[in-house]
Amino acid sequence: MPIARKCRAAVAALALLALSACGSDSGAGSDSDSPDDAGAVRLTTNTWVGGQANTAVASYLLERELGYDVSVRERPEDKAWKALGTGEADALLEDWGHPEQERKYIQRKKTVVPAGDLGMQGRIGWYVPEYLSDEHPEITDWKNLNDYAHLFATEETGEKGRLLEGAPDFISRDKQLIRNLDLDLEPVFAGSEAAQIKEMRKRAKHEEPFLTYLWRPHWLESEIELTEVDLPPYYEGCAADERKTKCGYPETDLQKYMNADFEKDGGKAAQFLKNFQWGEEDQNEVARMIARDGMTPEKAAKRWVEENPGTWKVWLWDL
Repeated sequence: MPIARKCRAAVAALALLALSACGSDSGAGSDSDSPDDAGAVRLTTNTWVGGQANTAVASYLLERELGYDVSVRERPEDKAWKALGTGEADALLEDWGHPEQERKYIQRKKTVVPAGDLGMQGRIGWYVPEYLSDEHPEITDWKNLNDYAHLFATEETGEKGRLLEGAPDFISRDKQLIRNLDLDLEPVFAGSEAAQIKEMRKRAKHEEPFLTYLWRPHWLESEIELTEVDLPPYYEGCAADERKTKCGYPETDLQKYMNADFEKDGGKAAQFLKNFQWGEEDQNEVARMIARDGMTPEKAAKRWVEENPGTWKVWLWDL
């Protein structure tokens, strides 16, 4: 990831110099498009704040730089795919891999098309706070988790340890993994990312033990130092039948998708969203402003746009 970020930064700098030489102050598209004639764009956004950071910045620039009227609707992952497939939404800017949905809407119905990489890798895993792994280094090996399950037990889980989860619709096969690895754990859903983070913060404040499902990139790592638990390594095909899975999660190149008609007829908006690509530091910065600092998505996007012209002007370069 660091190498990729350096490359993007170099490209961004060159593109910014080129734009400056051409006398542009705000990016391509500003002269030819206006809020009255650019049209409408409907984005579906994720239920987690990192995904919402993508949509916040993209919608801000579509409106301010290209003159589009943008509407944003939050949807769970399965409903987001359905909205893309039926034409209720034009684009989804962060997907962690849904083979069944891809087969249904891309291969069979042909109503959804890939729109390129988001620019970062995602990784799902189990994590404990660093103060706990410092005290018990062996806790980071899944084979030793049963020895420490009592540390994670709650009234809700009884003698079993709690594996704290976020929303039920997040990608997870932890229930099957726990059963197949014969672990004395029970997954408990907080109900949302916000509720999960609230619980983690409460525990971390008093340096209490917890075991949680989480993903990277995530802005919370700048506040709570976490250590990943080593699950059995992922390999191709190991999770083909989730009922029998005994492996952890893969690293995933996060992807963007569009409704097929929008990809064909969406003009500059469609091309801009294909060009939209940034790194985890950028996403975490915007997500942190929204989730921790309490800024609205629009205000967080505005601040990031004002401070990072060398990144986003590249997305407008060929429009």
